[in-house]
Amino acid sequence: MDQKAGKFPQFLKMLCFVEMWERFSYYGMMALLVLFLTSHLGFTDERAFTVYSLFAATGYAIPILGGFLADKLMGFRNMVLLGGIVMIAGH
Repeated sequence: MDQKAGKFPQFLKMLCFVEMWERFSYYGMMALLVLFLTSHLGFTDERAFTVYSLFAATGYAIPILGGFLADKLMGFRNMVLLGGIVMIAGH
């Protein structure tokens, strides 16, 4: 039997870590957004969760635009770099 049969490729470990980091960051920021809106800006819970929902919807819709731009204008590598810069700036 092959020695490597039960091992995952190295890139899958990195992919898992990056995805975990991205999800932790995304949902952590969402929680902090609601906390900030309610405690510092005086939003009601309903209004804060409306902003939360709009932010979440935008977060899931914008990659469609990013994919279009990557395919037609900028290329995959440049778009991934730009996306990383935008995420860093957002934090």
